[in-house]
Amino acid sequence: MPKPTKGARLGGGPAHERMMLNQMAAQLFEHKRIQTTETKAKRLQPVAERLVTFAKRGDLAARRRAMRQITDKSVIHELFTEIAPLVENREGGYTRIVKTGFRKGDRAPLAVIELVLDPVQPKVKAAPAEPKAEKAEKVEEAPAEEAVETEEAAAAPAESEAAAEEKAE
Repeated sequence: MPKPTKGARLGGGPAHERMMLNQMAAQLFEHKRIQTTETKAKRLQPVAERLVTFAKRGDLAARRRAMRQITDKSVIHELFTEIAPLVENREGGYTRIVKTGFRKGDRAPLAVIELVLDPVQPKVKAAPAEPKAEKAEKVEEAPAEEAVETEEAAAAPAESEAAAEEKAE
């Protein structure tokens, strides 16, 4: 009896799946988006994101590790020179999967997997927290300022009433 493999494979054995995902990753980098089944897109996403991470490192060792998976040198060149600088500030999530419906022949769920090349806004770090003593002083100062404002506000209507009486006379 054959020994069961771990998990379902995409139409063949583990070697075939690995080669198919590597080829799909190469097509993704070449065309920036591809349409495939939802299952294949979900299996492709970690493979493609790992290759983009290698490209962001940009050194020779990373290039050689990427070449082990994608053998087309033009795709590797495009990945390292064009795609990596566009996702330089992004900390992950280099791909996006969008479900697009069902295939006409066998109703297989289809999806588009695409590279996310939009510029990312760097997050602004919050200011460090102030000590409690300084906060207490600010709280004490605030009501005093409000009291001054309320006295001025109370005086302003009295002045306007006096001006109105003078005009009436």
